[in-house]
Amino acid sequence: MTTAHPDDVSADPGSGPDRLAVTADPTTQAGAENFPVALRVLPAAPRRHLLAIYGYARMVDDIGDEYTGDRLARLDEVEQELRGLYAGRPAGERVLRELAPTIEACGIPAEVLVRLIEANRVDQVVARYATFDQLADYCTLSANPVGELVLYVFGRHTAARVALSDRICTALQIVEHLQDIAEDHRAGRVYLPQEDLDRFGVTEADLAAPRANTALRNLVAYEAERAAAWLAAGEPLLGSLHGFARLAVGGYAAGGRAALAALARSGYDPLPGPPKASKAMVVGALLRTTFGRRA
Repeated sequence: MTTAHPDDVSADPGSGPDRLAVTADPTTQAGAENFPVALRVLPAAPRRHLLAIYGYARMVDDIGDEYTGDRLARLDEVEQELRGLYAGRPAGERVLRELAPTIEACGIPAEVLVRLIEANRVDQVVARYATFDQLADYCTLSANPVGELVLYVFGRHTAARVALSDRICTALQIVEHLQDIAEDHRAGRVYLPQEDLDRFGVTEADLAAPRANTALRNLVAYEAERAAAWLAAGEPLLGSLHGFARLAVGGYAAGGRAALAALARSGYDPLPGPPKASKAMVVGALLRTTFGRRA
């Protein structure tokens, strides 16, 4: 099999086996959301593998968020077809065909990819989290597999590195939840732990307001500080990596740092729209995180 240019990984969402294939091109809105600046300078092979993984993750997320049919049934279909790849059966879904060479070249186990499907199953039945521990458990499905996949791509997968990567990925998931409070609430989901909402006196009506009140700003600041602590706990991973692997993982961590800085600059009010980090903020964070340099 050959891996097509990411521009080709798209299809009419209404018909055919590729009805839920999506672009993984980092120049598009969907691709840019999860494509760190650092990864754009990677050699062709790891870049191609990462694009295939992004295409798969985006497809699964789109099923969980946007598919108009039976989402759980559709997720089951994707898992069945994914497992078929490991049994030597050809995939009908284009995104999975694009992923097949990456699975083989990088030795990726099925269960790591299946966890992303399971996260979207959870999203269909769970819309609130009572405690942060419950939310962190969700992150083991929704976020942590991505970091593990990156380690497989670079041949750096070990249990110790995965444990550190998990902390980074959980931090990034928390940051994303903070950026998307309003959008998630409109979709009927709240990723702020109920125990923290209660602690800061924040109601769900506050989440639907055009601007954050003081209580919500204080809560967002608290969760941002928590995310920063998780990120710092995972950043020793960079010390065990070299070359492009270090640059790639550093790109993720830098994206998280820059997003946290953007949240702070917004006064911890994401309700008007997700605070966006400038390219200069991301590059500066990349230099500090990856190379220990001031920018």
